[in-house]
Amino acid sequence: MNKETIRDFSGKVIGSIETDSAGNKTVRDFYGRILGYYDKSINSTTDFYKRIIAKGDCCGILFR
Repeated sequence: MNKETIRDFSGKVIGSIETDSAGNKTVRDFYGRILGYYDKSINSTTDFYKRIIAKGDCCGILFR
């Protein structure tokens, strides 16, 4: 599992994106709560409730 830390413009950590060996991603906020997922097999990004919010890898839009 690969974990990428996401920072805002000032350098403050706002979350992370974890990528598994299959290419699927889990997006977490600063506190470790899940914000959403990217499923490579169906090429779509979903929110916490598994509702599709975008086609393709759009994990960055989950950080608000």
